Amino acid sequence: MASIFPALDRPKPDWRGAGLRYFSLGFYLRERFGGRVQKVSLDAGFTCPNVDGTVTTGGCTFCDNRSFSPSRRQPRLKIGGQLDDGIRRLKRRYDVEQFIAYFQPATNTYAPVDRLRPLYESVLGDSRVVGVAIGTRPDCVPDDVLGLLEELAGRTYLSVEYGIQTMHNRSLDWMNRGHHHDATIDALARSRGRGFEICAHLILGLPGETPADMLATAREVVRLGVDAVKIHNLYAVKRTPLADQVERGEVTLISRADYIRTLVDILEILPPEIIVERVSGDAPGDYFIGPSWCLDKPGVLRALDAELTRRDTWQGKRALGG
Repeated sequence: MASIFPALDRPKPDWRGAGLRYFSLGFYLRERFGGRVQKVSLDAGFTCPNVDGTVTTGGCTFCDNRSFSPSRRQPRLKIGGQLDDGIRRLKRRYDVEQFIAYFQPATNTYAPVDRLRPLYESVLGDSRVVGVAIGTRPDCVPDDVLGLLEELAGRTYLSVEYGIQTMHNRSLDWMNRGHHHDATIDALARSRGRGFEICAHLILGLPGETPADMLATAREVVRLGVDAVKIHNLYAVKRTPLADQVERGEVTLISRADYIRTLVDILEILPPEIIVERVSGDAPGDYFIGPSWCLDKPGVLRALDAELTRRDTWQGKRALGG
C-alpha cells in the first residue's frame, strides 16, 4: 500500500527498538526536541463554514467546540495571555519546558492571510515555543493560505491537522460536514511538499460504518500521504444533534471492545513512519454523555496494549507486506 505522495523528510526514530508497538507522538517529540513537549491550546476566535452559513449551518452533528478545546471553556484572552496561562497550567502538572502553540478550536485557517499572519507570528517570538499546530478543515486551505503555512514551516516545526474524519460521503453528509471527500483529496494534494506535517483526524464508530469502512478510510489517508493521524471514537456531548440522536435511540455508540479491535486493525496497516498522535478521545464530565468507557483513558490505553500483546502485533505489521 504505497502513498501517491513522498513522505515528509524528517527524522524517523527507532520506536520499535524502544519497545513500543506504535509510533506515538510523545516518543517522536522527545526524540526530535530532546525532551518532553506539551501542546498549549489557543483559541483565536474562529468559526467554521458549516456554522456561519457559508456552506451550511448548525456545525458538525457531534461538535461543541467547548467540549473539545480547553481554551474555549474559559474567557478568551489575547493569544499571548492564553499562551502564558496554558504554559503555567501545564508546568504545574508536568516537568516540561518546551511547548507547541496549538490553534485548536474551530477552523484556524478560515480567514484572510492578513488576519492569519499576525496570529501565527504572535507565538513565534516566545522562546518556550518550539513549534506550531493548526487545526483546520480540508475545504479551508486556499493556495495563499498554504503559501503562508509553507513560509511558517520554513521557520519552525509545523503540523497542520485536517479534520478528515472519514472518506465516506454518506457519513460526511450525516455529520453535516458541508464538503465531500474530494475536498480532502484536493487539500492534501496541494499541501504535500510544503515542509509541514500533515495530520489526519479520523473518527471510528460513525453510524452505518462497518469495520471494513473504517479500514478503507485508514488506507485512503495512507494513500494520500499523511505524516500523522489522530484517531478516536465517536462520542456524544450535550447540546448537540448527536446527543439528541443517542437519546432517541437512533445512534448506538461504539463499544470499547469493538473500538479497540478496529483500532488495532488500523494500526497494523499504517506504515511505521506515520506518527500516531492520538488513540482515544473524551470530554469534560459536565459536557459528556457517552460512551462512558472513553472517560477512562488509562483503561483504554491498557486495553489497547493488551490487544496488541495478545495478537503479538504492532503498527505497520501488515503494511510492510505491501
